[in-house]
Amino acid sequence: MEEFDLEKLIREAQAKADSDIGTVNVLIAGHTGVGKSTLINEFFEGRFAETGQGEPVTKETRKITKEGVPLAIYDTRGLESKEFEEILGELRELVSKLDAKDDHRDHIHVAWICIVEDSRRVQTAEIELHEMLADYDIPTLGVITKARSDGGFKNKVRCLLPKTKNVVRVRAISEHLDDGVVLRPDGLERLAEATAELIPEGVERAFAAAQKAALDLKKKEARKVVQKATTAAAAVGAMPIPVADAVALVPIQIGMMVRISTIFGISPSQDLLRTLLATLAGTVGATLTGRAIVSGALKFIPGIGTIAGSVISSTTAAALTKMLGEIYINVLAKLCGAGREVPPSPDEVLREFKDNLSPG
Repeated sequence: MEEFDLEKLIREAQAKADSDIGTVNVLIAGHTGVGKSTLINEFFEGRFAETGQGEPVTKETRKITKEGVPLAIYDTRGLESKEFEEILGELRELVSKLDAKDDHRDHIHVAWICIVEDSRRVQTAEIELHEMLADYDIPTLGVITKARSDGGFKNKVRCLLPKTKNVVRVRAISEHLDDGVVLRPDGLERLAEATAELIPEGVERAFAAAQKAALDLKKKEARKVVQKATTAAAAVGAMPIPVADAVALVPIQIGMMVRISTIFGISPSQDLLRTLLATLAGTVGATLTGRAIVSGALKFIPGIGTIAGSVISSTTAAALTKMLGEIYINVLAKLCGAGREVPPSPDEVLREFKDNLSPG
């Protein structure tokens, strides 16, 4: 029987995942010194403000991207400039140009107007900018940076920027005060949740993958992937021909795992995916009675072995796929959480995967 070219299968799944996820476009504006770069680095994957590639798109706005992160930041500088009206005009022209594109993935999806809390001021430039963004129906958040003591400032921002959808106070990094008090980072998860509420359909997964402030957002989007794969697997399991099951089920499971990996910011190798499938087969295969739960497709993957005469029911195919997806989400959530900057190694993933499969 024909063997799967697993390497090709993973390459195709990765290309499809990259194409499907798209790019989320975020416009971030604020006066010099509001802490935009720090906020970007602490909120998004990959130390984005430090390691991203900048491309000028207007005199005072640059587009920052980074390979492997489904994000484009339009970083607008110069709000304090005397030439602000000219800058605002250039920005309006840019937003209008992007808004006119047919593909919604080219539009600005959300905007942050950053205002440092210490200033206690909302200036004319910020007011005019938020009005201009509202003209193009760009959902906008007021982001109060370097938050230490509100003192009613959040309500003031709400009043002066009434067209913003929300106002969020954040402190991106710890601050050590003179009296020995340490102010821990705060508000990043709230900012992620508030932004996610405004992200349009079609780029939710890109935003979940690009941000690192809210692990629950990654898990939520990953579970959507599992649900779709489970439904597809159930349909395959309903097919009466075992070989047809075999041909169709493994690409579904591989595609699911690659998409989950993309959301958590890692690139799985073919050896890792092969071993995870084999581990699941060996551990779970004997635990369900009446059917061979292990996918008949596994016998076509070199190195996993043969399960003779296996037939997959719809329920069984769905159950196995859902189990694989949920365990993989739990593993990556544990290994990629707590502000970890370096992706987990294949050995770490496999070890944690086996621990999750172990009874008790």
